[in-house]
Amino acid sequence: MLELVDKWIWDSWFVFDGERHHVFYLSASRALGDPERRHRHPIVGHAVSDDLTNWTVLRDALIISESPAFDSWTTWTGSVVHGDDGRWWMYYTGTSREDGGNIQSVGAAVSNDLLVWEKVSSEALVRADPTWYEVLDPSVWHDQAWRDPWVFKREDTWHMLVTARSNVGEPRTRGVIGHATSTDMLNWTVQPPLSEPGHDFGQQEVYQYAEVDGVPILLFCCGWRELSKERQQQMGQLDATYSLAINADFSDVDFAKAKPFLHNPVYAGRLIQGKDGGWNLIGFENIVDGAFVGRLSDPIPVTANTTDGLVLRPN
Repeated sequence: MLELVDKWIWDSWFVFDGERHHVFYLSASRALGDPERRHRHPIVGHAVSDDLTNWTVLRDALIISESPAFDSWTTWTGSVVHGDDGRWWMYYTGTSREDGGNIQSVGAAVSNDLLVWEKVSSEALVRADPTWYEVLDPSVWHDQAWRDPWVFKREDTWHMLVTARSNVGEPRTRGVIGHATSTDMLNWTVQPPLSEPGHDFGQQEVYQYAEVDGVPILLFCCGWRELSKERQQQMGQLDATYSLAINADFSDVDFAKAKPFLHNPVYAGRLIQGKDGGWNLIGFENIVDGAFVGRLSDPIPVTANTTDGLVLRPN
């Protein structure tokens, strides 16, 4: 478990350097008083562990840029990969003071050691393309969703999955898999979404793709207020991490089959493979007894099957 006495922790992303697990996480001072204020005051923290349970906190990884910049207001959720150039690349979400903070975009920082990070540009590398994706219209949705980049390489191409919304359909069910590709990690081309709207979710946050014990799994989360009315009736007032077994090529993604992971429920769950080869789920503990907790959970052992997606891993 990772808990800080002076800060709340929420979204996180993990990488293994060959010896230790690194976690990067959004954090904000408890001195803010109201935990809802944390979203506009985040810092990207950093900790390391040998066992995914006991963590040593290191220096913070990222803070906002000086204006003007795509991330002059917030630095939000991302992912870390080992690049073709031998450096570590962190792709992350930014919002800017220049546009009022409601337009999300994606930028990157690089590091040789996972400790000291240098941003590659004050300009965003990837933005929502209105050809396929919804842009800011407060009468439809409260922000322009283009965040939480999950980056992975397949053959010679880098792929980015992004929390995004379609520009067509009923507003509460417009959530889609935003998609962009690159061959050099710096220049990205926005592609059509990898899914269709109309499947229960206003947005799917914090995507992750992983092959868990041979089963291709898409992981994401959604707050209960952003579900379709039908899914709300099933879930009640529960924010949850969902999983979905998919085809490895992302063909025929059907979010209607997504299932919440309700064993020790956490939000913004991440799949991490331990040193023993077993898979684990770690997320942040959200609302308990009406109060925000703001700490990362202990690892939850999981495996997967094609019917249920993620399930508890037998002892």
